[in-house]
Amino acid sequence: MELRHLRYFLAVAEEKHFGRAAERLHMAQPPLSSQIKQLETELDTTLFNRTTRKVELTDAGRLLVERARQILTDLDLTEFDVAEVGRGAAGVLRIGFSGTATYRLMPEIVRLAQSEMPNVRLQISGEMLTPQMESALIENRIDIAVLRPPVRSGDIGLDEFEQTPIVAVLPSWHPLAVGTNPGEPVSVTDLADSGLVSYPHASSVASVVWELCRQAGFRPQIQQTATETSTLIAMVSAGLGVALIPGPSGQPLHGPIVIRPLAEQITIGLAVAWRRHADSEEHTPSAVQAAFVRLTKAAARNLRQEQ
Repeated sequence: MELRHLRYFLAVAEEKHFGRAAERLHMAQPPLSSQIKQLETELDTTLFNRTTRKVELTDAGRLLVERARQILTDLDLTEFDVAEVGRGAAGVLRIGFSGTATYRLMPEIVRLAQSEMPNVRLQISGEMLTPQMESALIENRIDIAVLRPPVRSGDIGLDEFEQTPIVAVLPSWHPLAVGTNPGEPVSVTDLADSGLVSYPHASSVASVVWELCRQAGFRPQIQQTATETSTLIAMVSAGLGVALIPGPSGQPLHGPIVIRPLAEQITIGLAVAWRRHADSEEHTPSAVQAAFVRLTKAAARNLRQEQ
């Protein structure tokens, strides 16, 4: 199967007409029909049902439309990335960020990268859960991640740089919020009768929360789940429950909510993660990944100094 066959096939699939597809491709119709026939012969299946009035995709054809579009999109992105490097860029770094790192740490990293890594183009995906980023690293969909440990794969290297306290986010009318000092801690035990809004059970933070509740002697009453921290906070504002999340620094804390530290003083780590190179038994990051690790630590230090 050649790329030109896929481009010809998509033109016919989208136009649903060989004549219009040929005009779009700036070629005559007979050669186009011949190319599609070659593709069907190679795949040993019929891609189009043809009549004198219309052209319709078969089930196999509909599947190939999805796959062909993805293949051509990936090819275009690869061509763009290679061209970027060819124009003098030191590299392209695809980065995933956990939800809480997206709000304040990520902008500081980007700000520093503009001066410290000017020849590296950053492609950023925010508000991701650790399992999502672990899979993305293993499948080579991202190059590096700022995530909450632990990870399960032994093929991932970690450099933990921060411990973040878990805090309680309460609706302002919650009994534990009314008439109390802003810095007054609450115990996890005090939340036994409160419904919780939570990250999905597979997330690192949710695992910590479940263990906290277990140690406090109760099973959490999960009312709603969401992958985005901003959505959890909105749910708290709407009165759907209480949230236990990593510390409030730089998060979108809007609406009628109150933040309380936990009496248990539980923290969760934040780390930079990367996939081990296939040709190496070491977990040493590449040069551009190592530069990003240093930059991330510098960004975290800057934010701590501002507090």
